[in-house]
Amino acid sequence: MKDTEVEQFKVRLLRLKAELENIENTSKEAAKPVELDQSSVGRLSRMDAMQAQQMAREGARRRQQQLTRLEGALRRIAANEYGYCAVCGEEIDVRRLDADPTATRCIACVDKDY
Repeated sequence: MKDTEVEQFKVRLLRLKAELENIENTSKEAAKPVELDQSSVGRLSRMDAMQAQQMAREGARRRQQQLTRLEGALRRIAANEYGYCAVCGEEIDVRRLDADPTATRCIACVDKDY
């Protein structure tokens, strides 16, 4: 992979990381504990609030996983290991990295895993 391609992926990864961190900061409000005072909130409203809270927690968990993958890709770039399969060591196709810039395995090794 060319240095210019790696640099383009680095810029893209940093942009994605910043976006996820921004979303994480703005969505912390939705994950706060639900008020369980029955006099102020009806049963269905509480259920809706609890469901929204669970959805917010799951979203936060997924964002954290994605941030971890993005940070791993940035570390691989810094170590000059980005774009190489962690299993077989072959270069990962640029089209695969375009689809998922955090990919750590080539398509052949992914297919072997099923």
